[in-house]
Amino acid sequence: MNRIFRLKNPVKHYDWGSPQWIPQLLGAANPEGFPWAELWMGVHPEGPSLVECEGTALPLSLLIAQDPALYIGTAVEQAFGTLPFLFKLLAVEKPLSIQAHPNKEQAQKGWERENQLRIPFKAPYRNYKDPYHKPEIICALSPFKALCGFQEPEQIAQGLTEFAQSAPESLQRALNTLTQTLQTRDTAQSLWAFLQGLFALPPALGQALSAYGRDHKERLIHEYPAYKEAWQLIAYFAELYPGDPGVIAPLYLNRIALEPGEGLYLPAGVLHAYIRGFGVELMANSDNVLRGGLSSKHVDSQELVRILDFSVFHPQILKAQPSGYQIPTKEFSLWVREGQGDQVQYPPSLPGILIVTQGKLHITFAGGEAEWDLSQGESAFIPAGRPEDLRFSGTYTLYGAGMGYEAV
Repeated sequence: MNRIFRLKNPVKHYDWGSPQWIPQLLGAANPEGFPWAELWMGVHPEGPSLVECEGTALPLSLLIAQDPALYIGTAVEQAFGTLPFLFKLLAVEKPLSIQAHPNKEQAQKGWERENQLRIPFKAPYRNYKDPYHKPEIICALSPFKALCGFQEPEQIAQGLTEFAQSAPESLQRALNTLTQTLQTRDTAQSLWAFLQGLFALPPALGQALSAYGRDHKERLIHEYPAYKEAWQLIAYFAELYPGDPGVIAPLYLNRIALEPGEGLYLPAGVLHAYIRGFGVELMANSDNVLRGGLSSKHVDSQELVRILDFSVFHPQILKAQPSGYQIPTKEFSLWVREGQGDQVQYPPSLPGILIVTQGKLHITFAGGEAEWDLSQGESAFIPAGRPEDLRFSGTYTLYGAGMGYEAV
């Protein structure tokens, strides 16, 4: 049996992607300047990786299906059936939608409900693409900006009050009404009422909101400099999505900045939006996304509200530990290694996928039975087995996905 399978991975060309980051890392040409948004590594049916097996290009999902116990191990097969994570390169040149992901129960019920309604799987208005949840972690390869998690109602109310000071009268009344929803003692009820009110703004007020945020950026920066980044983001969003009330997301979600190597973990139900940056992203093997704005794709604000966690959430910025990024998931773990010519042991459990983001990695097995080289941009699937048998050497940076720390 092959001990390592090189991967050929599909690329998703969404309009928010970058024409540079992924092609540069892969050493690939992109003369047309297409946006390369995501590179998928895994077995998801919407984009499985290919492996070479006996001279034939075979989807990784089919390779594993031939002998799951051999390729992913009996315990993983019994728990998940196949590889339970999806590993990505994510290149965000323009903002992604405001979104959240369902938990296991919500995903299962949503999937069954839309199947009963006979909503076509490929329909753009379908919310649930599979019956699985989608916790995820993003780790920055470049400076990375995001919005993530609700602020305290008092913080939101203060920002709205300052934003509304010089707004046109009709818009000021609407913003004041939103501010009042945040003054109940129950935090979850306050945040729920605020978001419902925001989504219910009439189109004319949505247009006025984005126009005001765009046209009054400099005055707002001058009068309320502590909110400078929020005013800049609101104006930027308003240029891209005029009329979308989601442009004021920087006033109710936490503004996050990651430096290369830092990570952000997102459990189910946390409202977020990625703004700009290049990173590796790892998640449960699902494509379930509920959107609430800043998107040309299907937005179902009421279904989003139904699955959201209306708690204040201040995300922790994660640093890589020797054992990886500490995240509470069974489906996956993420780790990073930088080699300086020394030989080290493969760290996590198998099966796993790794990608080299810089330099060249040399892989050997105990006993010297086989050797592989992986250069920048190359990735590989390593089947179940004994991770202590693998040795890494060379000068490289790599990111690896393996089974979770609580895995069976």
